[in-house]
Amino acid sequence: MDFFPLYLTIKVSFAATVFTVAIGLVIAWTMAKKEFFGKDILDVVVMQSLVIPPTVLGYYLLALLGKSSPLGRFLEDALGFQIVFTWKGAVVAAFVSSLPLFVKPARAAFEGVGAELENAARLLGKSEIYIIRTVTLPLAWRGILAGTVMSFARATGEFGATLMIAGNIPGLTQTMPVAIYDAVQRADDYTANILVGLITLFSFTVLYLAGRFTRGRF
Repeated sequence: MDFFPLYLTIKVSFAATVFTVAIGLVIAWTMAKKEFFGKDILDVVVMQSLVIPPTVLGYYLLALLGKSSPLGRFLEDALGFQIVFTWKGAVVAAFVSSLPLFVKPARAAFEGVGAELENAARLLGKSEIYIIRTVTLPLAWRGILAGTVMSFARATGEFGATLMIAGNIPGLTQTMPVAIYDAVQRADDYTANILVGLITLFSFTVLYLAGRFTRGRF
């Protein structure tokens, strides 16, 4: 059995989760603590990947980052950075797909932090960065951690958008969900059953732990 899909899935999921947490924290905090024009639109855009078909999401990414697009040409010709049909494309697909699952609980956690505590720190002359680091984040950590775990789990299971933008190239872009699809197409039940079992066990464990974190049982 080829274990490359397992290795690539872990690699892609970790990379996507790093981007998700880094960018998602900014989005979640901004939406929880600030009022601005277009806030509802931003909310819809971030949550869009939860409701549109994964293949549609993959098509949008392909149109945005493919070599036929201005951005895709710039990345490849000027920077030598190819995304489409590489493992980096799988990271982009996993990031976009998992972002809502991080932003939603992280935003709720930020909204649950009492404004009176943050205002008290401001009255003491503390900077906004200091307040976020010492007041907001420590009080919101459960929601942030739950969102991180959920987004990582979603990244490991991403299929449709990954297939569109990264393709199904064995030894290069074939993640576990894509490998399962490929095994079924080849009638390789042994490989399909092992991969399905691994993903099912992992997903169950992640959801169980995320639920306990959210309810404060750890």
